[in-house]
Amino acid sequence: MKLAVFDFDSTLMDGETIDFFAKELGIGERVAIITERAMNGEIDFFESLQERVSLLKGLPYKKVEEISHSLPYMNGAIETIKELKQRGMNVVCFSGGFRTATTYAKDILGYDADFSNALHHKDGVLTGLVGGDMMFNFSKGDMLIRLQNLLHVSEEETMVVGDGANDLSMFAHAGTRVAFCAKEILRKEATIEINTKDLTKILEHI
Repeated sequence: MKLAVFDFDSTLMDGETIDFFAKELGIGERVAIITERAMNGEIDFFESLQERVSLLKGLPYKKVEEISHSLPYMNGAIETIKELKQRGMNVVCFSGGFRTATTYAKDILGYDADFSNALHHKDGVLTGLVGGDMMFNFSKGDMLIRLQNLLHVSEEETMVVGDGANDLSMFAHAGTRVAFCAKEILRKEATIEINTKDLTKILEHI
């Protein structure tokens, strides 16, 4: 294989970044319920992302950065990415979450590039608006096809790893599809299932 693409929230990181932000505002449970429904494929990802980010309006951007830089990374993330790169693979992160988290984590975890969303902020606080590369249900699959074309990598040479419904679109374009502690909707489409929070388990299957 030549290309490995990982989801970030609940895959490379143990939890959902937006839920950590929401806890700071005392609305953790409210946002977590929406996140859970989106990851189960019960509601549209784009609509759920807009709704959840709107609830973060007023959160200081410094606090966003502080939380983003202290997230708990998944067991085995560093070791797994290092091993994949030693095998000659490009390793990329696709996230429906935020650049404050994924770009910061890039050099810590060791992946080559990250594609995610940006939280709009003005006068030092979040405005409740969001934009970026990974806003829609189809975004990960769309970006994966572009990367495959750019890197001259086939579906058979591609591995994707995720946990929720917004990973389905990239599963459609990869030969090796890893459902990592995943929702049922994603497990149905997987070629490999990992049900313990240890990313090194992937290495046993490839």
